[in-house]
Amino acid sequence: MTRDPHTTAEEPSTRGSRVIGVGSYQPDKILTNDELSQMVDTSDEWIRTRVGIQTRHIADSESVADMAIKAGLDALQDAGIDAGTLDLIVVATVTAQDRSPSTAGRVSASLGGNNPAVFDINAACSGFTHALAVADQAIRAGAAETALVIGAEKLSDFTDWTDRSTCVLVGDGAGALVLQASTSPGVGPVHWGSVPELAHAVRIEHPELRFQQEGMSVFRWAISKAATLARRTCEMAGIQPEQLAGFVPHQANLRIIEPLADQLGIPLAITARDVVTSGNTSAASVPIALARLVRSGQLAPDSPVLLFGFGGGFSYAGQVIRTPVAAGGAGGLRPS
Repeated sequence: MTRDPHTTAEEPSTRGSRVIGVGSYQPDKILTNDELSQMVDTSDEWIRTRVGIQTRHIADSESVADMAIKAGLDALQDAGIDAGTLDLIVVATVTAQDRSPSTAGRVSASLGGNNPAVFDINAACSGFTHALAVADQAIRAGAAETALVIGAEKLSDFTDWTDRSTCVLVGDGAGALVLQASTSPGVGPVHWGSVPELAHAVRIEHPELRFQQEGMSVFRWAISKAATLARRTCEMAGIQPEQLAGFVPHQANLRIIEPLADQLGIPLAITARDVVTSGNTSAASVPIALARLVRSGQLAPDSPVLLFGFGGGFSYAGQVIRTPVAAGGAGGLRPS
């Protein structure tokens, strides 16, 4: 990349990344609350009252990689580029069946990548916002120009379908963003961290290898702490919550999402509530919900949106991004 002759050590160039495309994929099979009530001691009313979920998508033969590939292709098509232009592919997942190759490696091989860096991130429900931060930082550092960031999960593979406290929550799917280097950064600083005392609150452990959680502990933390962290994320981006055009928190539970938005003073009308029809899709929940808002026209181009993920580990991460703008309007940087 050619250095701007007017840039000095005291006056560094402005380099960051922008979102230029969004994508998602969800399996065709839909599991309703009524169908769940035939499998476990629950009911549509019980589920809606406690978590706000009505339906969720469940994959049959499709793998995490299959869904990641479809979401990634969707995002690339939205951005108007092909996989050969990618320098970096990062996939956030906690449910990949294979240790190696990485899901990102499988995505690259399937989509036709041209030697991009590829790796997975496991930060559970905050995995996507962690992956987005890492990709943005790679671009800011000059290690990449264009990146594909995916959150993909098949929680149904790790669900105890006899446990009504967890099986009513989960869904499968994948969401993706394409980032590109820009002189007008559209991805704000990440605010991330962890809560060590809750490290065991959300887990998939040997020997059971089933999704388990201490639901009330997570709920209490989210209601008492998440708003402060999300507000700090906005401050780091130089924006107030009331200036946001959208809010996309991890889609864990409607009874967490709505109070969190209320504490931040963000209207429910601009708050993603994709959990109602998608369930909790862990690392996939934020990009799926964001893609839906962008594709539906609910978010105008170049609008500020707060992303905030939290969950297993116990980890959290968030950033304010700007929605994609028209082609040529993102101040893109190209390799020299």
